[in-house]
Amino acid sequence: MLNAFRAVSLLEGLSYLLILSVTLGFISRDLVFYLGMTHGVLFLLYLVISLAVAQKQQWSVFVWLGAFIASVIPFGFIPLEMYLRKSQSVEAEAELV
Repeated sequence: MLNAFRAVSLLEGLSYLLILSVTLGFISRDLVFYLGMTHGVLFLLYLVISLAVAQKQQWSVFVWLGAFIASVIPFGFIPLEMYLRKSQSVEAEAELV
C-alpha cells in the first residue's frame, strides 16, 4: 500500500507541476481541461490512499498533515518521497533485528 501511495504521490506532484507550466505559458492552454481533470482525480486518489496508509502505518495526525501539505506545495512530493523512503528503510532494518 505504501508503494502505491508513493507512486500516486509522484504522479500527483508531476501533474501539479504540469498545471503550473500552463500558467507560466510553457504548455498550451488548450490542455487545461485534460490536465485539470487528471490532476483532480490524482489528488482525490492521493487523499484517499494517504488516509489508508496513515491508518495502516499508524501515522500521527501531524505526519498525515505533512503529507497533505506536501500535496499542495510545488515540489512538495520530493521531500515527502525522501521521508517515506527513509522511514521504509528504517522499518526494514527493524524487521531484520
